[in-house]
Amino acid sequence: MLRKTGNPARLVSMFLLITVCFLIQPANAGKKGFVTIATLGPSPITVSANTESQQVVNRVIAHWKHHFSRVLPEKPDLIVVPEACDRPRGISPDKQKEYYRVRKNQVRDYFAQVARDNNCYIVYSAKRAVPDGTWRNSSVMIDRKGEVVGIYNKNHPTIGENDGGILAGRDAPVVECDFGRVAFAICFDLNFDEIRLKYVKAKPDLIVFSSMYHGGMMQAYWAYSCRSHFVGAIAGRATPSQILNPLGQVIASNTNYFDYAVATVNLDCALVHLDENWERLRAMNAKYGPKVKITDPGQLGAVLIASEHEKVSIDEMIDEFDIECLDDYFARSLAHRLKPGNMEK
Repeated sequence: MLRKTGNPARLVSMFLLITVCFLIQPANAGKKGFVTIATLGPSPITVSANTESQQVVNRVIAHWKHHFSRVLPEKPDLIVVPEACDRPRGISPDKQKEYYRVRKNQVRDYFAQVARDNNCYIVYSAKRAVPDGTWRNSSVMIDRKGEVVGIYNKNHPTIGENDGGILAGRDAPVVECDFGRVAFAICFDLNFDEIRLKYVKAKPDLIVFSSMYHGGMMQAYWAYSCRSHFVGAIAGRATPSQILNPLGQVIASNTNYFDYAVATVNLDCALVHLDENWERLRAMNAKYGPKVKITDPGQLGAVLIASEHEKVSIDEMIDEFDIECLDDYFARSLAHRLKPGNMEK
């Protein structure tokens, strides 16, 4: 027989309050962690020279509807597409200008609808008119509600782009998303230290690279130097669209059969040097076991540590075992070098 304990209505209210609090504040609230990223690299569509501009818009939207359908079953948190993702081939420069005038925000608005309907972020990378009538080559971050939450304007357009009317951007924003902090680069940007060094200082969790070229070793260089995951979406199946970890290692790539890749990455991570951390890393591993992952690329002296614990972040593990992060170790080494008696006269 159950014993009565207080006012039933009050108990129901308390139960509802506890339930709401649980939903709002899960056990790992505020902890960075796993995010599923889809990178798409199809070739641009080709249309006949006399295709009416609105028909071109419709075909572009149909093109992306098809390619989104390839990755949406994976329930991605973020979808990235190549630079100039809605620029068709096969039409003259004058016809292309007319197409952009007709397109306006139609393709961007379609991307926003997809983001809203599928509860994901999408990066829309395209030529974009600004209110003063000038043009930019931009990556636009659209959030899970279909709202624009950040815009990056290509800082280093090619000379040909500049001469064609695209102005260079000045800023390198880092957009706060619910899974982490995201920075951007577009194509030719990857060749310039000016913008990379801004991100070295800003320390984003992820760099999104929409492009028409791959960049080769520069992708890994940016990932490692910025201590960031890196996702590249490159137009054309022959050029890999890839996801890299902060060690510069490729963890997912398209293939000759599929022009997309999807991977779940762990942003709750940090780079540390092995010097003076050997015993601390062993102690951390001994306590947390499979809940902490240590990735050693070899030959580098640095390893990537990531928390797979539901409640304990990598920063908390670092504090618990007094582990020194890579940049802190390098800074201490530089300071030690300058101490009296440590440098030749």
